[in-house]
Amino acid sequence: MWNKRNEESYPPQPNQPQPMAPSQPTARPYNAPHNSPHNPMPPAAPGPNATATIGSSMSIKGEIVSREELIVDGEVEGSMQSQSLLTVGPNGKVRANIKAQEVAIYGSVRGNVEVTGKLSIREQGSLIGDIKCAGISIDDGAYFKGSIDITRPEPKVTTRPVKTEPKPVEASVG
Repeated sequence: MWNKRNEESYPPQPNQPQPMAPSQPTARPYNAPHNSPHNPMPPAAPGPNATATIGSSMSIKGEIVSREELIVDGEVEGSMQSQSLLTVGPNGKVRANIKAQEVAIYGSVRGNVEVTGKLSIREQGSLIGDIKCAGISIDDGAYFKGSIDITRPEPKVTTRPVKTEPKPVEASVG
């Protein structure tokens, strides 16, 4: 009698509502538009913390442009642009020119790198190419061959209002 359940019944009684089974997604034809009956939902916009990943089994040739954080753990040949952080993972092999806001290299990169923020070459990372960045960090054990151009951020121009004192008005009494 120790295992007696208090008024619980498994499976649920027939008069109780049953949870609906998830329906199977319908396959969308390859060239169907995003708003077709096969895919009524428009593609979601990337969120503030969205991350795109090129996995270790992937090999891409061409131009990659991303507004979100990008992690490369596979092979890329061509050019890469990111408006966020671009990370080359330990398995990443990049043969491309890179333009990004920030770059962290744990794998290998062959190509020129232009960064508006900071570039980090980590312990096992390697970079062969020219660098243009605002800040750089090269860990012990990292490899780098090329030139470095440290850029300064544009000075912020602030306009100060010029103080003008009112001129006295002369009145003639006549």
